[in-house]
Amino acid sequence: MATKIGAVYERSLKDPEAFWAEAAKELHWHRKWDKVLDDSGKPFYRWFAGGEINTCYNALDRHVEFGRGAQAALIYDSPVTQTVKSWTYGQLREWVARFAGALAAQGITRGDRVIIYMPMIPEAVVAMLACARLGAIHSVVFGGFAANELAKRINDAAPKLIVSASCGIEPNRVVEYKPLLDEAIQLAQTKPERCIIVQRPQAKANLQAGRDLAWDEVLAAAKPHGCVPVAATDPLYPSSGACNIYME
Repeated sequence: MATKIGAVYERSLKDPEAFWAEAAKELHWHRKWDKVLDDSGKPFYRWFAGGEINTCYNALDRHVEFGRGAQAALIYDSPVTQTVKSWTYGQLREWVARFAGALAAQGITRGDRVIIYMPMIPEAVVAMLACARLGAIHSVVFGGFAANELAKRINDAAPKLIVSASCGIEPNRVVEYKPLLDEAIQLAQTKPERCIIVQRPQAKANLQAGRDLAWDEVLAAAKPHGCVPVAATDPLYPSSGACNIYME
């Protein structure tokens, strides 16, 4: 096995364009690339220049269309809340498409930035995939970050919208996110137009009129949104910074 892996690795180094072109054929492309590796702007390189793709389509829709709609796609097993749930590809696609519609109803379009400041709950996955579905850029901020640290990331991303939750749950305590989020927005120089909040039973958040919206309400009013093709060189999420979620 080690020898086989080593051979694959060596091939990727010896002929990276052929190697990655072969790998890319496993994905669905709305438009095939013009060039696998564009090195015309050295030392800045662009992969699959001219190609158009959608990450959410490759993660969900194609599996439904290939007959795996009834197969489990997401399993949520929480020892903290004693909750076990699962969603099939078909169910998850419907959920994601509807939340993408909810984001679109708030003006989120291709290239907009969305911060996801959430605990490890299924809605966090839905939010990420919904952003990808629209071609928006999502930035996941460490769940429960202090207000001043969150404010720095708000300034950096300049998000049009923030998706959060009323609280995160640790084995011995409940961490209320909303007061931290409110303080962070107050400290930040750039302000999001909207916040969408998942209300959890362990702690209810006070929503600010005119800015904050309840997840369940916007989802109920939303219409499913299709996948938006984006350039292969478009960003999906930041490549650095705090992007971990650690509490439920």
